Amino acid sequence: MFFPFMTSAFARGLLLTLAGVLAGGGVLAQGIGAGAREWRTPPAGDVQRGAALYQARCSACHAVDSNKIGPAHRGVMGRRVGGLKAYNYSAELAQSRLRWTPQTLNTWLEDPEALVAGQRMGFQVEDMQERADLIAYLATLK
Repeated sequence: MFFPFMTSAFARGLLLTLAGVLAGGGVLAQGIGAGAREWRTPPAGDVQRGAALYQARCSACHAVDSNKIGPAHRGVMGRRVGGLKAYNYSAELAQSRLRWTPQTLNTWLEDPEALVAGQRMGFQVEDMQERADLIAYLATLK
């Protein structure tokens, strides 16, 4: 590792984020063949569908303006991962140096453990369009 704070989870998340940025916002996805991978550009997100998905899937643990089991989401875009002062994050998230961007949120929603190993969220959104819709909605929460 290059720096003492760079855990393998941090490095993996950083590489995934950089790869998405360098590919013009694309995401690395499993290909058809065994072990094959391809770059796919995520679909455009729909804020209205994202709001409905948030209410249906996220609101049991999260709220826009208050902490519940999970942290509040207002202002999440651009915020440091694990950086909301009023929430008690896992040590792994609290030590992260990542920021919430569309790319990091996509990786997180697809597989939180792939972004930050040891985190506590046990929920995933497998469908790429649904992730894009949720991210579009979260981006409106300024």
